[in-house]
Order: sequence, then structure tokens, then C-alpha cells
Amino acid sequence: MPSQKDPGTGDVRALRRRLHAIPEVGLDLPETQRMLRRELEGLPVRIIEGRGLSSLAVIIEGASPGPTVLLRADMDALPLTEESGEEFSATGSTMHACGHDLHMAALVGAIRLLCARRDDIEGTVLAIFQPGEEGHGGAARMIADGVLETTGSRPVASYGIHVFSFLQSGVFLCRPGAVMGTTVNFRLSVVGRGGHAARPHTARNPILPAALIVQAVQNLVTQNSTSADPLIATIGSFQAGDAPNVITDRAVLGVSLRALSVDRITAVRDDLVRIAEGIAGSFDMSVSLDEGPLMPPTVSDPFDARLVEDVVTDVLGPRAFRPLEQPEMIAEDFSLFLEETGGAFLFVGAGSEESGVAPNHSSRAVYDDAVVPDASRVLAELAVRRLAGARGGR
Repeated sequence: MPSQKDPGTGDVRALRRRLHAIPEVGLDLPETQRMLRRELEGLPVRIIEGRGLSSLAVIIEGASPGPTVLLRADMDALPLTEESGEEFSATGSTMHACGHDLHMAALVGAIRLLCARRDDIEGTVLAIFQPGEEGHGGAARMIADGVLETTGSRPVASYGIHVFSFLQSGVFLCRPGAVMGTTVNFRLSVVGRGGHAARPHTARNPILPAALIVQAVQNLVTQNSTSADPLIATIGSFQAGDAPNVITDRAVLGVSLRALSVDRITAVRDDLVRIAEGIAGSFDMSVSLDEGPLMPPTVSDPFDARLVEDVVTDVLGPRAFRPLEQPEMIAEDFSLFLEETGGAFLFVGAGSEESGVAPNHSSRAVYDDAVVPDASRVLAELAVRRLAGARGGR
């Protein structure tokens, strides 16, 4: 069970609930940034605000020189109206439905612990609060803006954490290799020719081939997915027309494609586009592609994955850790930090009895924030041990 109180972290559960009540979406999160700055006032740290986005970089200098380790929490919420029933629920049309409020509170707690342990730190800890994880390119923006050079010493490892409402509360999970999948989201537009519903022979109705494309996408995935090499395709939106007596010019399918490698996902995407073009062409119509950024898989270095297991079991006990059996197919832009520095990404269960089966990204998702102090302790200990290990060449 997660600890209920940890004097070293402060009241991070209360902070999580205050953050939960002020959700903001995207890259501009001024209220969230201000609240985090207030929480860090008085600590022996240096704080740098982002340029053009509401990020924070917090530098904790150790008592002795050495390399840098990066800790990251994402900040942004989702455009959902909350229906969780929590007393501290957000009002309005945005919600922390993915647990980023817990991540921020856990990192604040880790910073406090690290400030109290500066004599144990052989180097520098760079703690970053990143906006725009939910599809807004926040990690890429921060890396392009030079966050990895903030301390003058590029991080030797990066660590991030993610809560899940559908995992047992207080259990931490990690694995070497792929922890989360790669994804690309794109829109396929079937372009026809509009007309009157009473005279379909004079028009080209794009809804008909678009419906066949939906079936073809699912068939392709079924025929090509295995347990060793999973493939997921979701048609998240189908937009076409506004009136039953009007044949529309265009039908647009929103597709989310997920796999475990960039090569795999690009090959399947190309296959899907060719199939869509073939179907549309048989109806004398065409297809256009509007593609979003491709997010690479989130991959934990084997050394750092073992370090996660050692830290969790030492700090919280052996029952607090469980190996992640297979990658979670949700994507995460922390993958970009891991590509640059190595490190590890770990999960922690925050399932609550009240949440039932409501997953992350649900308007009814409920998280057990009793896990936050333990997440703080794990993040802080990871940084201290990784820096100590770096002196000895790992």
C-alpha cells in the first residue's frame, strides 16, 4: 500500500487536488505554471521558464560536481467535461483525465526531497514540467529550445512516470525495451462530387467508399496483428455531410494507428493509404492524406529498467514492483527524451474503488492520489542513485 504521509514531500496530495481543479490544455498553461512556481518558492533551486510555452526547468545542484539526470512531469489536461464525482472536480470543459496532475505533484515532492538530500547528490538534477504532451508537441518544443543543455551538462539519463487508473494502486511497473508503442494519427479524405439525394447518379457519394475503407482498415489489422507484434487501428471519427437530402463532396476518416516500431507503423500506414486509394478509385473518386506527427516508441534502457526495479523494491518493498509483461500501446512524447538521453519510463497504478473500469482519458476517471508521495520518493531516489552510478561508469 502507498504511504499516506511523507513529511519530506510536503502535502503533495493536497497539491494534486489544487492542480486538478485548474486544468489547462495545450502549450499555454499560465495558471498551472504559477501554482507550481509558488510551490517551489523558498527552495534552494534555480527556475527557468520556457520561451513561448508554459514550461518550467528546475535545477537542483548537488554538494559535489557530476553529470545531470533529468526528471519530467507533463502538465496539460484534456478537453473533457469532468464527470468523476470528485469533490475537487474541475468545472468547465477541461479535465485532468490522464493523471498529469498527479505527475506534477509527484515531481514537486521529489524536488523537495532532493533539496533536503543535496549532500547525497553527486551532480545535478534537472526537473522539468512539460506542457503539451497530449498531442501538442511539448517534448519536441522543449528539446528544440535547448532544455537538455540547461545545466551545461547533457543528461546521462531521463526518468518519467505515468499513473493509470486501470492498474492496482501503489504497484510500479517497468520493463527493458519498449514500454509504450509508437503511433501516428492521420485523416483520410475521400473526395467525391456533391449533389441532390434524389439524383445520386449525377453525383459521387464519398460516404459509400469511406464506409468500405473503415471495414478494410479493420480487416488489414486483424490479418496482420500478432501477440508478438501487435497492431492497433482505431477509426476515431467519421465526418461527412450535414443533411439527409444532400450528397456531400467529402467524407473524412480520423485514423489512429499504433505498433511497436517506426518501420512497422509506416509500412502499415502506406498499405492503408493504398487500399483506400484503390477503393475510392473503383468509385471514380480520390483520397487525400493529412498526417500528424509520428511518435516513436517509448523505450527503457535495460540498465535503467533494472535500476527502477531496484529502487522501487528498496524504497517501498518487493510487493510494490511488478515487471511489465508487454508494452502498453498508448504513446507518450517522453519517448523523445529517451531517444536523446536514455533512461526509463515507469508506470504506477492509481486505480480507485470508485473508478470502476473508467480508463485514462475518460470523463469519469478517478485516481487514488495516495500513490503520489511514493512516486515522489521513487523519482528522487532514481536521480540520486543514477548520479552515483554515473561516477562509476554505471
